[in-house]
Amino acid sequence: MQTNLPRVLRVLLAAAGAALTLGAQAQLADGPTIKSLRDTGIIKLGYREASPPLSFKAPSGQPAGFIVEICDRAMGVLREQFKLPNLKVEWVPVTAENRFEALATRKIDLECGTTTVTLGRMERVDFSSFTFLDSGTMMVLAAAGMKRVPDVAGKRVAVVEGTTAASRLAAAIKRGAFRAELVNFRSGPDALAALRGGKVDAYANDRILLAGVAAAEGSGGAGLALLEDDYSVDAYALMMRTDDRAFRIAVNRGLSLVYGLPEFGQIFQRWFGPQARPSGPLITVYLLGLYGD
Repeated sequence: MQTNLPRVLRVLLAAAGAALTLGAQAQLADGPTIKSLRDTGIIKLGYREASPPLSFKAPSGQPAGFIVEICDRAMGVLREQFKLPNLKVEWVPVTAENRFEALATRKIDLECGTTTVTLGRMERVDFSSFTFLDSGTMMVLAAAGMKRVPDVAGKRVAVVEGTTAASRLAAAIKRGAFRAELVNFRSGPDALAALRGGKVDAYANDRILLAGVAAAEGSGGAGLALLEDDYSVDAYALMMRTDDRAFRIAVNRGLSLVYGLPEFGQIFQRWFGPQARPSGPLITVYLLGLYGD
């Protein structure tokens, strides 16, 4: 039962899921990725180790998170579609810095992380249906008393190299939204350490990722605070190579079936909390992802 989800969403997801299950039995043509999977018996999925609750390494050492789970479930659909019951999933950790290279050099076949869809990236890679909507904001020390984006004017802001959060914050500064000095770091943990150590005044990233960082800190996160407003809106999707239309359709079919599962609400609440529910725009994303055959 999909608790705490709007009734209209539960009805639409259930109906669409039933229709997709019936229509998804059509035989699909192989593309280069599927041919490789047949040869190797392995699909390599990239994931982020420190982007909770969407994609991260659990204490057990295994990949975990909302996007990791829906990606893994979509692979179950792919196994059925292409008659690959013994296909094994190999999870490969990637970073904001190396994820594009990992895809281009075939170290991974699909990235199941927190990559934002942009026009510039579409020139290099392909994307699935959207998997999540987020916004860009900043984390600060609660004692600093900063509440909104303009409060950071004239301050030093940590960003992670190669992230959309960094580029969109730079664009906001360039268009005169406010002034700030951006300080680049190679990883989120490095940026957080700089904030705690007083080397920067704020740490900018996607809101859900920053909230996950604070939650993962436990009682240690009590001294951290997120700004009340945002400087960007971002849509995530699974990232793949541009040379394989058949694989993209297969991945989107898998996501469609996952979004239509009766237990989709439980999946969402497992990673965002028992009272969590998708926002209105996010509900629209999942409904639009329910493609028919």
